[in-house]
Amino acid sequence: MANPAPVVFDSLHSGAAAMDVLATDRSTPAALATQQRKRLTRLLQAALQNSPLYRERLRGVSPASVRLDTLPVVTKEVLMQRFDEWVCDPQLKLAELRAFTADPRRIAEPYLGKYVAWESSGTSGQPGVFVQDAQAMATYDALEALRRSAPQPLQRWIDPLYMTERIAFVGATTGHFASYVSILRLCQLNPWAARAMRSFSILQSTASLTDALNDYAPTIISTYPTVAALLADEAARGALVHHPREVWTGGETLTPGVRKWVEKSLNCAVRNSYGASEFLTIGWECGQGHLHANTDWLILEPVDQKGHPVAPGEPSHTTLLTNLVNTVQPLIRYDLGDQITFGRQRCACGSPLPVIEVAGRHDDPLNMLDRDGRPVTLLPLALTTALEDQAAVFEFQLLQVDGHTLELRLPQSGPAAAAALARCRHVLRGLAQQHGLAPIKLIGKCGVTLARGRSGKVQRVVARLKP
Repeated sequence: MANPAPVVFDSLHSGAAAMDVLATDRSTPAALATQQRKRLTRLLQAALQNSPLYRERLRGVSPASVRLDTLPVVTKEVLMQRFDEWVCDPQLKLAELRAFTADPRRIAEPYLGKYVAWESSGTSGQPGVFVQDAQAMATYDALEALRRSAPQPLQRWIDPLYMTERIAFVGATTGHFASYVSILRLCQLNPWAARAMRSFSILQSTASLTDALNDYAPTIISTYPTVAALLADEAARGALVHHPREVWTGGETLTPGVRKWVEKSLNCAVRNSYGASEFLTIGWECGQGHLHANTDWLILEPVDQKGHPVAPGEPSHTTLLTNLVNTVQPLIRYDLGDQITFGRQRCACGSPLPVIEVAGRHDDPLNMLDRDGRPVTLLPLALTTALEDQAAVFEFQLLQVDGHTLELRLPQSGPAAAAALARCRHVLRGLAQQHGLAPIKLIGKCGVTLARGRSGKVQRVVARLKP
């Protein structure tokens, strides 16, 4: 995508962030805690000085000595309601940012010439808008580039910047989502990346996606676990004839069964990550296959239902995130909504960063039937993206009744729910036609309380028919 505006990038910040990440990898847990404290103090000082909302919430707090666990918890709903008071730059206005992110032609364009802006998918029922300055992006870049495990160490030693690779991103490409914005920004920033990377929409049919990947022949595929499983199915039946060397997964829960199936069918290494719109790169797997949280630049607090900390080895009810790098839009004890378990012991890889296990989003692929009664897979990310982008519905649950029928549950009631249901019916009818399905019957149920799973989030797509 051509873009005459400057890319949000600062070489000094980039170099400093890379050196910092490399130094931390050789640090100790005690030194890491000291580093965390210094960065927390800096964040609190910025919030108190520049954010009207945080001046109100942190009145009387001493940034250098306050205990983090004594500060109030914040939610996305509250922060978005008071967005213009929350942010530290008075030029940032929610209404103007909403208009910016509503325009797909402006994906990855610098906002106000100095910020990267993206929106969350609305998994928790409340879509958010997040902005990052050059320093925050430099830190995310360094964490992405330097903390990936290397299943093929010789290949990575010869080509540490992946310049000889062909990388395919298969995901949501219709909106200002963090992963897609980051990829387009990287392509604008580095000419080699523009030649080495290509994006593929999950909204297209499986046959179209498979043909496109066979034509491109990527050496690395970056996608969601459910998409990786679908591609493994296509490889097993002989439709996907090109197999990548690596598959990078993120954005959903990667189960051991899916990992094993992808590795077997595609004959490749699988490398998992954990990130969010609130912090792009929360963790990457090490060479031991363990997920490490980047706690040099963030703080994760696993807590129970009453907000009390849980011990290592115990799964949390939710997790509080403090982003130590973003001082433009401070996130301090932010309820992330994910269930996280911290490991009891230090990893054998030697990293000072803690090991975590994450139970995040876990939606099902739907196996619907085409006009001839043959199964066709609808990816959950394709369904949720279509309903969010085209129907403007964010809090819902879509249940499969049979091969031709879906039930849509909405918490709203009254005329607003009826209008939302009509929009969803229109969107799903178009998606079914695009994928060659028989017409979908949609049963609407409004005014329903949506049950939350172990992760604290609603499972938004629930299958009845298994492959």
